[in-house]
Amino acid sequence: MTFTQNAARDRTAARESRRDQPQGGGALTPALGWFSLGLGLAQVAAPEAMTRLVGAGGGRREAQTMRAVGLREIATGIGILTQDRPAGWMWTRVGGDVMDLAILAGASSSRGARPERLAMAGAAVLGVLALDWLSARQESAAHDGHPAAREDGPVHARGAVTINRPREEVYRFWRQLDTLPRFMSHLEAVEPVDATRSRWRARGPMNTTYAWEAEITEDRPNERLAWRSLPGADVDNAGEVRFERATGGRGTVVRVDLRYTPPYGRAGMALAYLFGREPGAEMRDDLRALKQILETGEVTMSDAMLGRVRHPAQPDPRPVPHTSDHGRPV
Repeated sequence: MTFTQNAARDRTAARESRRDQPQGGGALTPALGWFSLGLGLAQVAAPEAMTRLVGAGGGRREAQTMRAVGLREIATGIGILTQDRPAGWMWTRVGGDVMDLAILAGASSSRGARPERLAMAGAAVLGVLALDWLSARQESAAHDGHPAAREDGPVHARGAVTINRPREEVYRFWRQLDTLPRFMSHLEAVEPVDATRSRWRARGPMNTTYAWEAEITEDRPNERLAWRSLPGADVDNAGEVRFERATGGRGTVVRVDLRYTPPYGRAGMALAYLFGREPGAEMRDDLRALKQILETGEVTMSDAMLGRVRHPAQPDPRPVPHTSDHGRPV
């Protein structure tokens, strides 16, 4: 059988597989996709007029915000209309609706704002939010192709990095929990309470703050460290980090496995994606920062990392510990 015949057979099988799968939002999902695309084009083409229409005034800043919202709508609409499994894009629309409500609330204090039009626009967004939520739930029930669309279960993020330092040193640095905010961009503070418990504080989308207490469930020095949040946490989470000797004497391989349940469930996850907080990418940046700290003593931020980090990297007055190959401080 030729390559062309194989490709044709695969395409046919894929179409038959999609026909056999349960249907998602039906006609509602593509309709919302076209609505998103059309609205976005209007917002980009005439941002000043759209701003006045919703009663948010007609200033330059408001127009820039409207244009940015329009670009988001266009991208979301294209995603919905071009993907076989648009559940993730529908949850992004849900997150976008939440953001739009926040923008309208903030616009009430702008010059030239018209409260009656803002109220009508807010009511319209709430109506669209209900439709987006319904469609997203239907798509999620049919397909589970996007982390933000999962019915239940935590988000899973994994990452690994090789650090040219002995694993005793890498373990000791990580085990000193209050050093974690030095390379984990979303953390504000980690305060040890005793030998196994600690208090954590982290930032979320739109400058939200979450706090929880965690306990260490397993501590094998220089090998493995595992933890989980305690009841009452704003963010239920658990994870582990493993420290392995790299082959060829190249230092230490650090492997991290993190699981957490986003605040506000799937809508919260969609909002997080909307603000660029993709778990895998964020973890890769954090591990890259850890590598730089332990190998050079400072973090060199790339443009991509600067786009995710919401606070400047603060220098730590404590020196980074260096050890000999036998684990003894030098």
